[in-house]
Formats: sequence, C-alpha cells, structure tokens
Amino acid sequence: MRKARTDSRTRQRLLDAAQDLMLTKGYTATSVDDVCEAAGLTKGSFFHYFKGKEHLGSLVVERYYAASQEMSRAASYHRKKDPLDRVLAHVDCFIEASRDPVWKGCLLGTFVQELSQTHPQIRAVCAACLSDLAKSFKLDLDAAKKKYKVRARWSTQSLAEHLIAVAQGGVILAKAKQDRKVFETSLLHFKEYLKRLFEM
Repeated sequence: MRKARTDSRTRQRLLDAAQDLMLTKGYTATSVDDVCEAAGLTKGSFFHYFKGKEHLGSLVVERYYAASQEMSRAASYHRKKDPLDRVLAHVDCFIEASRDPVWKGCLLGTFVQELSQTHPQIRAVCAACLSDLAKSFKLDLDAAKKKYKVRARWSTQSLAEHLIAVAQGGVILAKAKQDRKVFETSLLHFKEYLKRLFEM
C-alpha cells in the first residue's frame, strides 16, 4: 500500500512539473530531461510511467481539463437558477482566473496552436476537451434561449464555440501584448454581446 502511494506521488510530481513547464515554455521547448529535473526524478522514473513525451503530453491535457472542470463544478454559479446567469457567471470565472498572479493562459489553446499539424494524438485530445466544454455551454444556452423566447436563428452550438474562440483569442492577444487585461476586456465585450442577443 505504501509503495502504491509512493508510485502515485512520483507520477503526480512528473505530471505537475510537465504541466507547469509546458504552460510556461510550450510543448516543443519542454524536454523529458527538463521535466525530470523539475520533478527531481530520473529518466528511469519517467519511462516507468510514460511511454514517451507525446503520451505525457496527452495525459497532461486530460488532467488539466479534468481539474478545470472540477473547479468549475465547485463554483457557486452552478447553483444559479437562471441559465443565462450561469453562462455570464462562467465568463466571470474566466476573468477571475486571469487575475491570479500565476495565470499562464490555457494549456488546451497553447497545445492546439503549437501542435495541431504535428501531433495528431494530442490535437485529438484537445479537440475532445474543447468539444466537451462547448457542450456544457450549449446546454445552458439552449435553456436560456427557451426561457427568454429568443426567436433568432443563431445556433447555440456556434455561440458556445464563439465563447471559446473569444477566450482563446484573448489569451493570444494578452500574451502578445504582455498585458492580461486584454483577456479580461475581450470577455467583457463578449458578455455585452451575449446580453444583446438575449435583449437584456
């Protein structure tokens, strides 16, 4: 039992180190040696848990997304009765996260931009996570469109994907300008756009 706990902690150390490095430097610039050094472990330990760097990258994405979804589910906005309020509050959560001094953007967006043409396995994992995120937005947007009797022909699926596009684009601009307020401003614009769609 003690060995199982130790093994679990070792694997977590490697995943923690990889996630931090890849958010900071990107996937390509992060080597297996870098991950092992940051985790304080040997390459032998690394290859005990991972088949290689691409296997590690895929698991880092899945773990990162699962953690973000767990935090989202724990957020108070899920208890809001109005579905549109839930969507707006979710946008606010994105903004609040960007104010954290350790915020480095979104690993999914970082990987997709960097690896979509060269690492199809990782791209597919990222695509599945982004699709799942859009699905959760769509559920609330469907409910809001019904509640507010919106008759416009726009698609809740495309609107959910538009929210993701605005957030990811905001991260790119914030990094380019070295100003995270750009991300916040982009999402505040989206909130105003959303309110107009629902005539609030």
